[in-house]
Amino acid sequence: MDGLDAGTLATLVAALLAAGAVVGVLAGLFGVGGGAISVPVFFEIFGMLGYPEAVRMPLAVGTSLAVIIPTAIVSARGHYLRGTVDVGLLKLWAVPVVLGVAAGSLVARYANPDLFKLVFIAVSAVIAARLLSGGRGWKLRDGLPGRAALRVYGVVIGLLGSLMGVGGGAMSNLVLTLHGVPIHNAVSTSAGVGILISIPGALGYMAAGWGKPGLPPDAIGYVSLLAFLVTIPTSMLTTRLGVRLAHALSRRALEVAFGLFLLAVCARFVAAMIW
Repeated sequence: MDGLDAGTLATLVAALLAAGAVVGVLAGLFGVGGGAISVPVFFEIFGMLGYPEAVRMPLAVGTSLAVIIPTAIVSARGHYLRGTVDVGLLKLWAVPVVLGVAAGSLVARYANPDLFKLVFIAVSAVIAARLLSGGRGWKLRDGLPGRAALRVYGVVIGLLGSLMGVGGGAMSNLVLTLHGVPIHNAVSTSAGVGILISIPGALGYMAAGWGKPGLPPDAIGYVSLLAFLVTIPTSMLTTRLGVRLAHALSRRALEVAFGLFLLAVCARFVAAMIW
């Protein structure tokens, strides 16, 4: 942070605190870990700090995964206490999701930074379209598929979640609602998916970035400890609020809110790639 004046530094800290508050609400509300907010915020702040383009995006994704760990735990616990988490599905997904995360962490070590943005754009656009359309024409079947197909879903969710830094909740929401799972149950179970992805994901990004040139002195691989420590307090305070909102909103209101949120994220990364 050499060369930053006090005003700029205060602005950066305020942005991180605000991002943490929004991440917490989203973690409880949508079961997505809030990474779709923290990744763009971290990306912009790391740019203001002068970090090289080669490490800026993977550092934002890795730090986001670290931030998701405590918020996902609090969110999942809140939904579990309300009885809407499919614990059996989470147990089935545990190994496949971690395998997907491991693959994503390996890709992160060698991939072009634009790959992370492209994954964000593609997945966010598909999920937003499904939610805003009300699911018309998007339903594959009533009921979840067999165990083999679910394991394949788990690997894909883990892979995309680790590349996006969003905890996998967006993808698991899509999978579950495509198979007729009610949105409130899908959101609740997706909060648990956030735990499965964020812990091995953050560790994987630490390993993937280990020894990479251009990283700040506070970073462990692709995880910025400074950003993590500043963001966590407000995110922890607001996660329970998000859980209460999720169970207070109607099914359609929750779908529309989630869809608009994802469209905004998608537009932000399209803009970043153009300009």
